[in-house]
Amino acid sequence: MKFAHLADTHLGYRQFGLVEREKDFYEVFEKVIDKIIEENVDFVIHSGDLFETARPSPNALLVFQKGLLKLKGAGIPMYAIAGNHDMVMRKGAIPPQVIFKKLGLKVISPINTNYTHGDIFIAGLPYYPSSQVKVLKSKLAEISKKAANYDKSVLVLHQGIDKYFGYQYELEIGEVPDNFDYYALGHIHNYINDSFGKGRLVYPGSGEIWKTSELQDYKENGKGFVVVDFDGQKPLVKRVKVDIPREFIKRSLDYNNLESGIAGIKETIKDFDKKPILDLTINNVESDISVVYEIITEELGDLSLMIRPKFNMVGEESIDEIFLNKESLGPKELLIEQLKGYGSNDVNQLAIDLYEYLSKDKIEESKELINQFFDEFYDTSKDEENLESREFEMDEEPQEESEDVQETLEEVLK
Repeated sequence: MKFAHLADTHLGYRQFGLVEREKDFYEVFEKVIDKIIEENVDFVIHSGDLFETARPSPNALLVFQKGLLKLKGAGIPMYAIAGNHDMVMRKGAIPPQVIFKKLGLKVISPINTNYTHGDIFIAGLPYYPSSQVKVLKSKLAEISKKAANYDKSVLVLHQGIDKYFGYQYELEIGEVPDNFDYYALGHIHNYINDSFGKGRLVYPGSGEIWKTSELQDYKENGKGFVVVDFDGQKPLVKRVKVDIPREFIKRSLDYNNLESGIAGIKETIKDFDKKPILDLTINNVESDISVVYEIITEELGDLSLMIRPKFNMVGEESIDEIFLNKESLGPKELLIEQLKGYGSNDVNQLAIDLYEYLSKDKIEESKELINQFFDEFYDTSKDEENLESREFEMDEEPQEESEDVQETLEEVLK
């Protein structure tokens, strides 16, 4: 018996506000489905963040439906939980995965926490915020007791664990039940394969590069999913890599050798099937940043989907000197000059990118860019959790006026 484990596909994500990036995420998912079928697995587990939002676009829904029907045609069922992106933290809310139950998707929920596939016990829970950790631990204890009755068991979660997730975790490693054979985790976008309990604890990582901070792990481990062989005493985990459609090129260039640096990038990307995203740092800049920016965009703009430049200056210039000495600066160039002294390249880049979009009335793209920035550099979920935690008590008794709604919800999730 073997199965595929994937997570964090984020269908519908329009990175940097670019429709091309949304299509890239779809393309990767389609490749993953094809490779899963090639692996001839018995079933699939998806550990959350199937979609980018709890209200996916029609395109995102259709791409998933197509993949699910492919699996169904191959006789491969899928078990899935909701991640933090898939669900609204509000009492009575249901994730979009429920839509596909009639097509065979087996949704693991707080109401229906477990299934059996042959002799394998598959159990789990959707994402719980840190404000609900007591409920989470209580339900994990219940599931752990059930798992004790089976020789082979899988725990499916979408949570951050302190050992792997840093200070924004929901669970400590000692709070995770240790009597499962395989831990099918989601939420962390990097690939992690660790020994735990009776077997292995695995985060398969995201299917695509959702944040630029994932580039190092991508270079080391690639993107994709895992295939787990359950026939032996302990599970054997095989990494299956999937090529992403578009490369991210991160380079540092020296201003004094800018021409040769640009030539090197051109040589690297000339044979790419799709235009890459360039993340460039130009060091030791001694002249007007706007001039350097124009050179880069003129030389590389048509060869790339997006250029994200950062400039490290030699010395600094006061705002008064900018106004006195840069008479030819336009609004964009003046913005770039003013940002030099603020210290954060990431914030500076956000301001420049927003100017590009807003000056062209690209309001939706600007919103997406801001959301991406805060997702990448700030943990805004905690504030939302605090605001909504009183509404998101999964174990509360339903209010009298909503008993019929609650009964219907439970029936759907069973």
